[in-house]
Amino acid sequence: MARLYVLLFLAQVVLAVIALISCLSAEEGDIRALPRIAWVLIILFFPLVGSIAWFVAGRETRAGQPGAGRPGAGRPAGYGLTGRRHRPIAPDDDPEFLRSVEERTQSQADRELFRRWEEDLRRREDDLRRGDGEQKRPEA
Repeated sequence: MARLYVLLFLAQVVLAVIALISCLSAEEGDIRALPRIAWVLIILFFPLVGSIAWFVAGRETRAGQPGAGRPGAGRPAGYGLTGRRHRPIAPDDDPEFLRSVEERTQSQADRELFRRWEEDLRRREDDLRRGDGEQKRPEA
């Protein structure tokens, strides 16, 4: 029997902690009936009853908002169904970023610059090959 009381006590503490976190993180417009400080005191002094009262009567339910039945309704833009903010996608996965990179690399000035670099690189490689060939020949 003592184990049951310990389990019920732990459940009450967990419920009170969750209710406090919910109350403290709720927006001002989402709190009903009493001011936030009153809800916090009720949850602290009467953990079981106060926690249940907070979840039943203290916070605004999402069902009362227009369009609440639709997935994602009532959430700010950029938030997913879980309520978490979408993470930015990596640049190599972002089609808009890839398109901008392609536009920049396809500009005429860039193409001309790359052409000159390639010509210069070929000329240097040819000079090195000619120079290596002359040094490797045995002198008679």
